[in-house]
Amino acid sequence: MRTQNDIRVTVRVDRDLKECADSLFERLGMNMTTALNVFLRKAVEENAIPFPVSAKPAGFGAGYAVDEITRTFAETVAGEIAYNRTQGFPIARYDASIGRAYLENADGTREYVGNGR
Repeated sequence: MRTQNDIRVTVRVDRDLKECADSLFERLGMNMTTALNVFLRKAVEENAIPFPVSAKPAGFGAGYAVDEITRTFAETVAGEIAYNRTQGFPIARYDASIGRAYLENADGTREYVGNGR
């Protein structure tokens, strides 16, 4: 709800970052405005940025777009599956219809693992 004290703030961000953030905030039941207000209130409350900020190099994914990381991951998994098939190794799979993981053997048989749901 807007009040007389509300002001508009404009921020420039990378398109992929904004889309990922929007998706996350939607899953959390809020929009970008609410999320930024949460961040600002927490920063003021703690009199600091409310998470560690470091000059250390970023981990995996820094400088890469989400779709690039996803594509590379999918290609790597596909390559591993193809290699395992040529070697006759079982392939780990997940049956979403029953919520259980299984190993698919070279002969096509399945060995389910765990107790399911």
